[in-house]
Amino acid sequence: MPRDLAQADAARAVVFTPLDGVGRGERVAQRLRDAILSGILRDGERLPSESETARRFGVAVVTAREALESLREQKLVQTRRGREGGSFVTFDRERAARLMDERVCGMSRGELRDFALYYAAIAGAAAEAAADRAGPEDLERLAELEDGPVEESLGAARRAVGRFQLEIAALSQSPRLVRAELTLQVEAGSLLWLWLREPEGRERSRLARAKILESLVRGPEAARAAATAHIEAAADWLIEEKERLEAALEG
Repeated sequence: MPRDLAQADAARAVVFTPLDGVGRGERVAQRLRDAILSGILRDGERLPSESETARRFGVAVVTAREALESLREQKLVQTRRGREGGSFVTFDRERAARLMDERVCGMSRGELRDFALYYAAIAGAAAEAAADRAGPEDLERLAELEDGPVEESLGAARRAVGRFQLEIAALSQSPRLVRAELTLQVEAGSLLWLWLREPEGRERSRLARAKILESLVRGPEAARAAATAHIEAAADWLIEEKERLEAALEG
């Protein structure tokens, strides 16, 4: 199986992992919403049935039904009746952009920083271990993945970043770091990598990934610093975007 397809299958598997704790109805909706907005669940993709969704998340069927209803109200999911029916993803770029803007405005700066802090810790640890454990052939393959055309869309850019981050985690040879990276891509990727919707953000991310590639040869400390800087740059942009959005609303 091609590595991109394997990554997509792994990310989809993480989307439907069980939830713990209270407030699981909204958490089911948020998990699916993030997966749709980040492109893990694609436009037109058929979602599991209500009973199957409930089983995978470890919630009651009524909870899964409420989550899907919330997504229908936001026009992220459409339900069709009949033999070929079911719930299908309906991704609209303009609507998705509005939902993401609303989410950014609805979170505090502390919450956004916390997202980035945790992601930076995972990405930094993965890069540090990868620099110590990856061989020349591994690094050459990673460089080949990055040596492609410039991403012209948000979706393509997100997939490129997600693939790169996951490859670094895989080179760390730590299954726990791989799982953590996949989980973060599902739960925080659509938010943290929001700067990729602008050409400048996509270019800055490509340059940051190039620096990470170079740092993997220099050693673990340099690799951790470069990987952390990538996350921090995305977080700084996100905080500034929140301020811009709030200023526009006030105006």
